[in-house]
Amino acid sequence: MTEWFRPAGSTGRDGFDVVVSPGEKDWEHTGLYVGTLRPGQSVEIETGDSEWLVLPLSGSAEVVVDGKTVALGGRADVFAGATDLAYVPRNTTMAVVSAGGARIAFPHAKASSDYPFRRIGVEQVETELRGAGVASRQVRNFGTPAVLEADSIIACEVLTPAGNWSSYPPHKHDEHKPGKESVLEEIYYFELQLSDDAPEVVKGNDPIGYQRVYGTDDRPIDVLAEVRGGDVVLVPHGWHGPAMAPPGYDMYYLNVMAGPGAEREWLISDDPHHGWVRELWKTEKIDPRLPFGNAE
Repeated sequence: MTEWFRPAGSTGRDGFDVVVSPGEKDWEHTGLYVGTLRPGQSVEIETGDSEWLVLPLSGSAEVVVDGKTVALGGRADVFAGATDLAYVPRNTTMAVVSAGGARIAFPHAKASSDYPFRRIGVEQVETELRGAGVASRQVRNFGTPAVLEADSIIACEVLTPAGNWSSYPPHKHDEHKPGKESVLEEIYYFELQLSDDAPEVVKGNDPIGYQRVYGTDDRPIDVLAEVRGGDVVLVPHGWHGPAMAPPGYDMYYLNVMAGPGAEREWLISDDPHHGWVRELWKTEKIDPRLPFGNAE
């Protein structure tokens, strides 16, 4: 474990496997809880000064706020397809219960205004295929500005087939450059699986991936993490990418972003040494293994 790499379970408390909160040292805006509910179990969360999302990673759940209930149909796992989710505003008590058991992510971010508690249906999630060739990946835009009306939080899911690179070329969003770059902290939460062509003999193996974060001369940061399911990498600033899915292992990560800017926008700058690789995609095709999930 380092300051910015949090292995599975290393941040757990109060029944959650992952706890990252705004207000930690050198970390101001974004948060993430991840926890598993047994069949029939419920959990209660006070949202405080942050807006929250309730995102089933596997299984289904109901979210109750002020006597109003929304049902989240969920999914078998993160590779099976998109899911519906719930938005919960600041200064609210929410209860989440799962009749059949579920693993649930709770992305959140400090907010200065409120939007209504509501369900965001799976049909509203926009799926995007990004890159090409071995840089092909799939993005589920469920919490981006074009899809979700919110105060500050920006969130999406990225799925990368075995052997491919995503979060590539390396990029950053830590300077305010109007129309070009916005200031955003970012959380990466990982899940991995064996690819479909893995032999039966390795079922139950230990899938791995890799994540790189590096800084500038005036704002150094240096992370090269071997990641497994449940691991978290925090990006307070600096260039991040690639996220690498080795041959044999498909990679999923949940991104949660927020920052101090007056505008809720996701604007990035490529590392000038590597941005040229985007030109290669013009002559390459999207990986035919994409998209993941029968419903997409």
